[in-house]
Amino acid sequence: MRSPDPTIPPKPEPVQVLFPALYPELRRLARSRLASGGRHTLLDTAALVHEAFLRMQRDGGVAVKDREHFLAYAATTMRSIVIDFVRRSSADRRGGGAEHITLDTRAAEALGASDDEILEVHEALETLAKVDARLVRVVEMRYFAGLTDVEIGSALGVTDRTVRRDWERARLLLADMLGR
Repeated sequence: MRSPDPTIPPKPEPVQVLFPALYPELRRLARSRLASGGRHTLLDTAALVHEAFLRMQRDGGVAVKDREHFLAYAATTMRSIVIDFVRRSSADRRGGGAEHITLDTRAAEALGASDDEILEVHEALETLAKVDARLVRVVEMRYFAGLTDVEIGSALGVTDRTVRRDWERARLLLADMLGR
């Protein structure tokens, strides 16, 4: 139960409490993220959301302050799941370590374009984290959780204007890293 005194900060809620309450929103966000990638994979919305819950549980029952913090945590977890899935499927597609020989190199390039791009973006985000970890959090929350600038600002403790500047800076740095 929350304290009636507004000077006392609210007690953090465990993931187990917020997950059921935000499940429909997580499914909607996961659906839009998977669809926006234009990918037809075995990873579906329900699988992504359920795997995110299992990983968040496994992390030791992290407590979060509010909706924005929970969605930020879920965004990071979903990003990790997508990257792990892409790595596994790329390894499987390429023979899991066995030498892969193809007669048509154009076919092999077309198969790996989406997965390779996802891994390139992930590696660029890891490099960006060494420069400014907050920029990566902004990208994760905006892309994977679909949070607004105000929601991201609330989760990070900055203004929405700062979030917009961080988003623009992150986009420019990522575009430069990816050679675009």
